[in-house]
Amino acid sequence: MYKVVGIEFTNSNRIYFFDPKNIKINKGDKIVVETERGLQLGIARKDIEEVDESKIVLPLKPVLRLANKDDMSKYEKNKKLEDEAIEKATKIASELELDMRFISSNMTLDKTQLTLNFLADERIDFRELAKKLANIYKTRIELRQIGVRDKAKEIGGIGPCGRFLCCNTFLNDFNSVSINMAKNQYLSLNPTKINGICGRLLCCLKYEDDTYSEMKKEYPPLGTIVKKDGNEGKVVLHNIFKRTYVIEKKDKTQVEVELD
Repeated sequence: MYKVVGIEFTNSNRIYFFDPKNIKINKGDKIVVETERGLQLGIARKDIEEVDESKIVLPLKPVLRLANKDDMSKYEKNKKLEDEAIEKATKIASELELDMRFISSNMTLDKTQLTLNFLADERIDFRELAKKLANIYKTRIELRQIGVRDKAKEIGGIGPCGRFLCCNTFLNDFNSVSINMAKNQYLSLNPTKINGICGRLLCCLKYEDDTYSEMKKEYPPLGTIVKKDGNEGKVVLHNIFKRTYVIEKKDKTQVEVELD
């Protein structure tokens, strides 16, 4: 077991584990940590806890300190630089005739790296853009082309259910979602019904898929010939909620029978 603290960064719903060392940390504290990109300021989403080695990647990066006034001042100044960087990057990209739409940016606390996330329909050769930005900000530049699901995760919005997007509120990683999940749940395959605002299949199709698959084990498979309550025919439909299924007889009439 290892003592860890879960930290979340700006524009990220994912929680990363760090070694708290001997620093007393409580949920909600702002913390300065060392990352692969440089020093960053994050927020503790939980108190210090013990987790099994199988749930973490060793070695853990250390927590350096609780954020002080100087750290917070740098953080606020960097936020202004991030907004400015999006404007400058957009202008330079336009001058270079690069079809890019910048979504967000992040400057490390020590200003060792500036990361900009962008959308584009095709792969972009952004080397010249990176050089121009590096000359302006005198730091390492990382340009990340993200997808429409990443965009929805960063920007947020309201889903067809009327609630805030799952990807923007609590999902740490994108689930693998397939059209077979919609079929497994007998949903209409109308794209307007099963696609989210990002244009991809709804992440929530994954939530109940295992339950449907487990409940279907009680039913005779679709297409099989069965005899039930004096009716013989092919199983053409399951009704999970009513715990019934439909048999189509040779004369093409259909009858609904209960599951034992």
